[in-house]
Amino acid sequence: MIRSIIIGVLALGLIATSYWGYTEHEQNALLANNVEAGYQRAYHTLVYHVDQLEDDLGAVLAMNTKRHISPKLTDIWRVTSHAQSEIGQLPLGMMELHEAEKFLHDLGDFSYKTAVRDLETDPLTDEEYDTLEHLYHMSTDVRNELRKAQASLLRNNMLWMDIEQEFQALDEPIDNTVINGFETVNEKVTGYSETEWGAGFSQMDAFNDEDLAERLNGEKITEEEARQKALDFIGIDENVEVHVAETGDGLAYKAYSLTIDDPNHETNYFMDITESGGHVLWFLQYREIAERNISLNEAAENAKEFLERNGIEGMQLVESKQYDSIGAFEFAYLQDNVRVYADHIVIEVALDDGDVIAYEAEDYLLNHKDDRDLEEPNITKEEARDHLNGKLEVMEDHLAIIVNDLGEEVLCYEFYGVIDNDTYRIFINVEDGQEELVEKLDNAEPVYNLS
Repeated sequence: MIRSIIIGVLALGLIATSYWGYTEHEQNALLANNVEAGYQRAYHTLVYHVDQLEDDLGAVLAMNTKRHISPKLTDIWRVTSHAQSEIGQLPLGMMELHEAEKFLHDLGDFSYKTAVRDLETDPLTDEEYDTLEHLYHMSTDVRNELRKAQASLLRNNMLWMDIEQEFQALDEPIDNTVINGFETVNEKVTGYSETEWGAGFSQMDAFNDEDLAERLNGEKITEEEARQKALDFIGIDENVEVHVAETGDGLAYKAYSLTIDDPNHETNYFMDITESGGHVLWFLQYREIAERNISLNEAAENAKEFLERNGIEGMQLVESKQYDSIGAFEFAYLQDNVRVYADHIVIEVALDDGDVIAYEAEDYLLNHKDDRDLEEPNITKEEARDHLNGKLEVMEDHLAIIVNDLGEEVLCYEFYGVIDNDTYRIFINVEDGQEELVEKLDNAEPVYNLS
């Protein structure tokens, strides 16, 4: 009898230990997935901001109005701050990236110092223009290296956690496309860190989550409701495993962070949904993408259908890019044939099977209004053209609302045009003809042969 009791106790103990080990394994796997998702998002956002840095530097060189050079230089300062933060979120502690980090810091300080001075009485010198042109070409090189590394990550389904483990396991440098790309970036900017840029300045504020918290509406949803909303949003109708955790520590709003099994690609989706109203902030699927089977135009149609299926109406495609086997699309809200750029959403589509693999809607949730009051233009489109850089060959035009450097929405004529081999988007205020914003658009993205 005693022997039976002992055996029973031991059996219960074995079952309890096995269950504890299983749940511990599940928790560790979930934690690893969340850490990897953080690394992936930081890297892809870093690449986006380096793209923007190149565009902003090119825009300064194309500007025709001194009073708007200062806000664009301020934008450059802000972008460098973002890029520094994102590098700091990657597991690159064992790499020597001092030159690249110092370059970003010094470029930000130089941009800010130049932006705050009165350029009407103390305009940019020829030497400073030469410096900006040099920085523009350098940023193109940096961007290409990071894009090449990004293509390698996606094509080979590489994980940052694996790269980190290789770092820790070996005493000597590893041969890795991603690591080699960062080392090349570090080498390319060496020397510019010795340039006299000027004194340092504080960095920008982070994304204003308090404003977003005020904008969120709707009833609070439960974890189970968040799970179902996530599956419906992506379009998964199978019974798949979904891990849901509360997040939002340190933020003004609460949200759920979800890890969703993808039954078709043996990988996961990562998503954040707000507790208030159940709004999808973003999602990302990280997987290997095969050879391209669909065109960029077909992928754009898939992105449009994705928005419509999820009840996001009135959006117009305003920009599309191709990065190796991924199509990236920016949509803006369209009201009375006026593009509202503050209400924008970015979607990425895999060009192998046409699936949506990334979605970013924080700005849309922060700014969207169904019905804005639209003013009548004070000047004609032809009069607005007279305020453009004489070298710009205009290809198309629209009416658009943008947010100026004071955070105010302004109605503009939007002109697309080319100077030499570069394409620009220029916004002219409909009230006074002033140049509100100049953006350099990306050229066709190279396809990297990594075989």
